[in-house]
Amino acid sequence: MARLGGSNPDRRQAARRPSSDSGPGSGAVRLLATALFLASATGAAACEPDHVFNVRLDNDLFGGRGQDQGYSNGFLASWRSPDLDAEATDCLPATLRWAMTHIDWLPPEAGARRNLVFSIGHALFTPENTLTTQFLPDDRPYAAALIFGVGANTRRGDRLRTTQLRLGIVGPSARGEQVQNGWHAIIGSDRARGWEHQLGDEPVFQLLHERSRRIVQRSQRSLGWDAIVHWGVSVGNLSTHANAGLEWRFGKQLPDDFGSDPQRPAGENLAPGRAQSRGRGWSWHVFATLDVRGVAYNIALDGNAWKESHQVDKRPWVADAGMGLALTRGAWKFTIARFERSREFDGQSSRPAYGSITVSRAY
Repeated sequence: MARLGGSNPDRRQAARRPSSDSGPGSGAVRLLATALFLASATGAAACEPDHVFNVRLDNDLFGGRGQDQGYSNGFLASWRSPDLDAEATDCLPATLRWAMTHIDWLPPEAGARRNLVFSIGHALFTPENTLTTQFLPDDRPYAAALIFGVGANTRRGDRLRTTQLRLGIVGPSARGEQVQNGWHAIIGSDRARGWEHQLGDEPVFQLLHERSRRIVQRSQRSLGWDAIVHWGVSVGNLSTHANAGLEWRFGKQLPDDFGSDPQRPAGENLAPGRAQSRGRGWSWHVFATLDVRGVAYNIALDGNAWKESHQVDKRPWVADAGMGLALTRGAWKFTIARFERSREFDGQSSRPAYGSITVSRAY
C-alpha cells in the first residue's frame, strides 16, 4: 500500500485529483441506491405494520464551537422492517430473506426476534483550514463517502446482536465538494477551496458486528432509568477497529430498545422491541453515551488503500462522548444529541465537536 508523506512535493502533486470529475462509480452508485430502496419498499408493502423510517443529519455547526473541520457533515436515511419471529420471514421478498439469512450468519436462538435494516448515508471530512487551495500535509485529507448498508438485528430478552454490511465509494464520485459548497451557499458560508486534494475514488466495504446488553433497568411509575453496554468489531477498508462503550438513560416511559445514540448501528429506534402501546401524550428521556475504539485502519485518516494519497499519523485510540434528548409522541420520535471526539491524529489542533438531529416515524 503506497502512502503519501508530508514532505515530497512530487507525491503531493500525485495526491491532487480534479473534484469536478464524476468518476466511473457514479452510475453504479445511482443504480445501487435505486435497487436498495425498491427492495425495502417492496418489503414494507408485504409485511405487517410497524416499519420505522429514520432521517439523521450530523453537522459540526451543531457542535456549538463554530468549527468546520474533521467529521464536518453527515446524512443517513434508514428503513427498518417489522420485528419478526426467528422463522417468520415469509412476508419479506426473496432478496430481503436472503439478506436476513446471510448478513446475520449466527443462528437465532429460540424465541428471538429479528429485523432487517437498509440505509443510505453520506459523510464529509475536511481539514481545519478550508479557505486555502494549498495542500496541507499536517492536517487530515478532504474525503467524502457515499455508503449503502444492510443489516440484521437479533434480540433475545435484554441482549441484542447486530451485523451490518456497508458498501460504497470514497472519492470525487461521492460528490463531497458539491454537497458541502452547495450547503455553504445556502447558509451564506465561505466555500471550501481545497477539494482538489481529496482522496481518490476507491470502492469501500465494512463488515461490522456488535453486541449490546441492558445490564440494569429501574422504574417508578412512569419514570425510570436504564444502562446498556455494547462491544463489537469492524473489518474493511472503510474502517477496521474494535470498540466498547455504554449508555445511560433517564426519563418518562423509556423505550424498550438498546439505546438512543444515533451513531450506534442498532441505535435510535432500529432494534427489535417487545410489544409496547404507543401513548398519545409526550414521553421523553435524556441520555449520555461513551464509545472507545481501538483503530487499526480508517480511510479518512490513513488515505486510499490501493493508490498513493495524503495521510496523517492517526492515534490508535479514539473516544466519543455524547449526550442528548429524545421526545416521542405517537408514531413520531425526535432526537437531538451533541458529541465530542478525542483527537484522532498527531498534530490535530482541537477536539472535534458535532451535533446530530434525528427524526423517526413508525408506520
